[in-house]
Amino acid sequence: MIQTRLTERLGIEHPVIQAPMAFAAGGQLAAAVSSAGGLGLIGGGYGDADWLAEQFDAAGSERVGCGLITWSLAEKPHLLTLVLERNPAAMFLSFGDPAPFVVIAKDANVPVICQVQTLKDAIHAIEVGADIIVAQGTEAGGHGEKRATFTLVPEVADYIVAKSSDVLLCAAGGIGDGRGLAAALMLGADGVVIGSRFWASQEAMVHPNMHRAALEASGDQTIRSSVMDIARDLNWPGRYTAHVLQNEFTDRWHADIEGLLEHAASESTKWKSAWVAGDTNVANTFVGEVVGLVNSIEPAGALLRDIVSQAEKLLQSDFT
Repeated sequence: MIQTRLTERLGIEHPVIQAPMAFAAGGQLAAAVSSAGGLGLIGGGYGDADWLAEQFDAAGSERVGCGLITWSLAEKPHLLTLVLERNPAAMFLSFGDPAPFVVIAKDANVPVICQVQTLKDAIHAIEVGADIIVAQGTEAGGHGEKRATFTLVPEVADYIVAKSSDVLLCAAGGIGDGRGLAAALMLGADGVVIGSRFWASQEAMVHPNMHRAALEASGDQTIRSSVMDIARDLNWPGRYTAHVLQNEFTDRWHADIEGLLEHAASESTKWKSAWVAGDTNVANTFVGEVVGLVNSIEPAGALLRDIVSQAEKLLQSDFT
């Protein structure tokens, strides 16, 4: 069993947090991960009160947390109150300034996890009171920036050791098996946040066609782009791009953003219809580079146990 400051602080068995992936991480997935000894998070995403209530109900009695996109939460601040009324195990904030919300969550005695993509943002999150920092590398699926996990994590770890040793650190981005967990701990993290591998689980809210596309892909076939956000009418800050599988839609529009904007109405209708239908030639599959390590769709609990078991064996190995 791998015990770290993260397992002690959160009262979990394994130092693994499931990423709160918007539209994919519902209550069933979060509950499955928590039941297996990690911390499962509902992906509150862009903020739908009814959907959030449904997913907390779906999690049942399992102790789960919730993640929200911070710039979207700024437009709907009441959602934080609704989430905190559910007594979440943790509040996970990403992609924006967490400052207005950290104090509210901490006043409710809920641990605050802040995901960042730069050292500068990590320092800011620490200064405003985050309990746990997630250093997310560009390898991650979904939205992120350009720093790589393998360098960002130790850089943030060194800052924490020197300036704020009570703050915990998790690594995210490209972690999909026990090798990634073991490596993250060696880089100075207290645990990991895993997204794409749990996205590829039986409990995730993912169209079967998207899962099939992921099983057939390698990490070479991913791309960072903003075209799918334009297609979904989502006003993402320019610094963030989304990591997805390449398809006909990105092939057509990635290098022609102006052209896409000119045809935004028709292309948006096409993309959204494809998403519902599971048409992976048009709608993008939201996964990161770890997709190349995904060879099966399994129960989330089994995935977690396999990841931890492999990491334990590696950490006990004598490499001399």
